[in-house]
Amino acid sequence: MEYKIFSLGANDGLAKKIAEHLGVTLGAVKLQTFSDGEQYVRFEENLRGKHTFLIQSTNSPAENWVRLLLAIDAARGASASEITAIVPYYGYARQDRRARSREPISARVFAMTLESLGVHRLVTMDLHADAIVGFFRQTIVDNLYARSVFIPHLREVFAEAVKNDDLIVVSPDAGGVARAQSYAKRLMKRADLAIIHKEREVPNQVARMKLVGDVKDKIALIPDDMATTCGTLAKAAEMLINEGAREVYACATHGVLSGDANTVLDRSPIRKLFITDSISTERQFSPKIEVISVGKLFADAIQRIEKGESLSELFETD
Repeated sequence: MEYKIFSLGANDGLAKKIAEHLGVTLGAVKLQTFSDGEQYVRFEENLRGKHTFLIQSTNSPAENWVRLLLAIDAARGASASEITAIVPYYGYARQDRRARSREPISARVFAMTLESLGVHRLVTMDLHADAIVGFFRQTIVDNLYARSVFIPHLREVFAEAVKNDDLIVVSPDAGGVARAQSYAKRLMKRADLAIIHKEREVPNQVARMKLVGDVKDKIALIPDDMATTCGTLAKAAEMLINEGAREVYACATHGVLSGDANTVLDRSPIRKLFITDSISTERQFSPKIEVISVGKLFADAIQRIEKGESLSELFETD
């Protein structure tokens, strides 16, 4: 079956890398924002009977979600045989439950919308909450892990520290323990782990922090799914230094980096923050940030989907 890949504008850089790895060219699509802010999408190629892949991260602004939804409807109307949404960063994933009365479960709203529009498959990466997969009833969801690209790179960066048993992985909160353990057991012979217990009074703002574990004289690595304002990450790094850590590094799949994140990172004790290009990297970054591409990972996923092969090998890192 012939397939077509289109970029919907949120992350053209990543889309081009995916296309290059696959040895194909991106399809032609017209994207326009009208003077009143409304979005317009039109495919300029024949989609009849073709498997259509739509690449679109749904970070701010909201127009990125709107473009994806409009493109899905257009592809369905153009008789595409299947529609797969490649959404490296699934926006609104942090709103995965109702914390207070009269609140929406926003992650579910978008899942229901994607499904109602006829998306056959969703390929995303490091969803903030695994429960989001359960919001889909008919759409196939493949949630890839950035660790498959992070781990080989981190093994090189921390080769000496691992050899000397100086590395320790630190979970930024109780909810991230499983992720931290997955990194620790793949990076070190002895999966040393420390945990930061955070208490929040308002969103994106930590009131108190406590460390569980010993980081004295260690090189600490904090793995997380996203870096937003970097405020809590900076506080965590300060705590680790105060507790005796020699150096602090961090890796985050999604470099949202909103507000004064770059300034906060520059002023923090963090030596380096590794992020992927799940969100467009065509913006100003702190010199402490290093980007590792997930282009090949998503290209491999598309190739396996097209060949009817299992994606399970993409989920594991030896």
